[in-house]
Amino acid sequence: MGEIGRMMMINTFWVVVVVELLIKASPANGFYLPGVAPRDFQTGEALEVKVNKLSSTKTQLPYDYYFLSYCKPPKIRNRAENLGEVLRGDRIENSVYSFSMRKPESCKIACRVKLTAASAKSFKKKINDDYRVNMILDNLPVAVVRQRKDGGERRIYERGFQVGFKGKYSGSKDQRYFINNHLNFKVKYHPDPDADAARVVGFEVTPLSINHHYKKWNENNTELSTCKHGIQTVLQPGILPQEIDADKEIVFTYDVSFESSDIRWASRWDMYLLMNDDQIHWFSIINSLMIVLFLSGMVAMIMARTLYRDIAKYNQLEQDEVQEETGWKLVHADVFRPPSNSSLLCVYVGTGVQVFGMTFVTMIFAMLGFLSPSNRGGLMTVMVFLWVFMGLFAGYSSGYLYKIVKGTDWKKISLKTAFMFPSVLFAIFFVLNALIWGEKSSGAVPFGTMFALVLLWFGISLPLVFLGSFLGFKTPALEDPVKTNKIPRPIPLQPWYIHPLFAMLFGGILPYGAVFVELFFILTSVWLNQFYYIFGFLFLVFVILLVTCAEITIVLCYFQLCSEDYRWWWRSYLNSGASALYLFLYAIFYFCTKLEITKLVSGILYFGYMSIIAYAFFILTGTIGFCACFWFVRKIYSSVKID
Repeated sequence: MGEIGRMMMINTFWVVVVVELLIKASPANGFYLPGVAPRDFQTGEALEVKVNKLSSTKTQLPYDYYFLSYCKPPKIRNRAENLGEVLRGDRIENSVYSFSMRKPESCKIACRVKLTAASAKSFKKKINDDYRVNMILDNLPVAVVRQRKDGGERRIYERGFQVGFKGKYSGSKDQRYFINNHLNFKVKYHPDPDADAARVVGFEVTPLSINHHYKKWNENNTELSTCKHGIQTVLQPGILPQEIDADKEIVFTYDVSFESSDIRWASRWDMYLLMNDDQIHWFSIINSLMIVLFLSGMVAMIMARTLYRDIAKYNQLEQDEVQEETGWKLVHADVFRPPSNSSLLCVYVGTGVQVFGMTFVTMIFAMLGFLSPSNRGGLMTVMVFLWVFMGLFAGYSSGYLYKIVKGTDWKKISLKTAFMFPSVLFAIFFVLNALIWGEKSSGAVPFGTMFALVLLWFGISLPLVFLGSFLGFKTPALEDPVKTNKIPRPIPLQPWYIHPLFAMLFGGILPYGAVFVELFFILTSVWLNQFYYIFGFLFLVFVILLVTCAEITIVLCYFQLCSEDYRWWWRSYLNSGASALYLFLYAIFYFCTKLEITKLVSGILYFGYMSIIAYAFFILTGTIGFCACFWFVRKIYSSVKID
């Protein structure tokens, strides 16, 4: 055992080193936690604006900023990215936009670009698909300020600005395409009263489309007749917007203004995190939690009183009288009989423990603030590495349960645990990544990062699963409270409400109801490009989900045992795991009612990723239900006298 442990540790060390080198060699140059410490800027100090991806809620396919014919610096440099940013399709690069702290600029020329037929077509296509340009200043994303639809005083931030728009001008009957080639930037800063320094607390933009005119082009000093130095540019009457067409020349310009703000650095993300329907969000969350808590309390009270009466009755009756009784005690000699496909059940339970561990620890980190939106890509990075290292607990759980059900080949169980769920996940991810690559999207994961993920799987997760399975199989198994007969007891005809399909449909409703409201906001943040930040409420919902899955599965298991059906092993897993079916059905409803996806590839991406989420949710809730029933069955049969 000592030699095996040393070999595992050496192997793990070298894999970590290789993965680190691979990620540094790929576009994801090392790991970086942005936004952790504030930065003070002196007056006149350079502010570097970085460009991020082009994003659209209609296609869900991100593109590199320089995929379109925007102004390019002499040398494009990729900013250091972490693993999560690469998986999310973020490509953060330098730009031609340069500011000086507290030094306003107006009518500043970035560059001029002459469109080719191909570049004009690309711009038009991105406008049709409602693409938005994302930029970053001091780790703050650029935002367009909008007023609330309900007329409230508080303003709303929309991430990024539109590439352009369509409209009719000069009496034309056909719609034309226009580009937002002028940007009015506003940088909000919080001054330091004790020093000539300030911190950036806001980054806003107002995009305009202006058909600029000039008499003579001078690289260093061109005067535009459509905007003036020293005056913030506005769309003047009589000036047409900049049309997009082949052989059109586009002059890109920008203004920069600075505004002192009372907003402190620690609160600068608040405007990005505010939602339009925040009151509805809070009310719905509290209402959902109260309903689920009430139902869970009722279930717990009924179960406690019913079981207490049953156990007292069985312990008081004589043996002959007990034989005449019907109920859950009559199947005591069969209730611990190993189920069919017991090895597969062990694999699913071990994988569920892995998913649970990853989810629980991730939420703890998120509540502590380590995975806030300012830590771009941190959430995805933490989830990947937690999944890898939770392989130890997955192997231990599957190996230990396999020994309880009288299994012998622990190595086979280890391989199934290490490969079953990750192989399905990787296969779907690989196909989706190929589709993204075919669309020339920056969301495609580079080959180096993909290879690094495979190394994490085979080099760390797989050995940890084997080590955990070995330890679990060597741990002495629990003894059954009652003996199991060699000949199975015949199962009587079951009532309709005990039918497996009905029990699954009923058992999945309550766990799904516990996460229904929060699921809406999670999907909105993922597919509508919004921030999700209420991790405290998410953790409460997660705890309620655990309690609900456990209690509804115990209730259904109790009714099943009272009907003299002892096949509870798989039923307990499927009854609570059926909530994933409702989750996927809601994903279809959300796709039809909230999203505007029309492209086939985008639809495949949506349902591919939602299938992964639903499958993981099935494994998580199913494992919770099984573990609760496993404890419940052992508890009740160890509480009665069996003669």
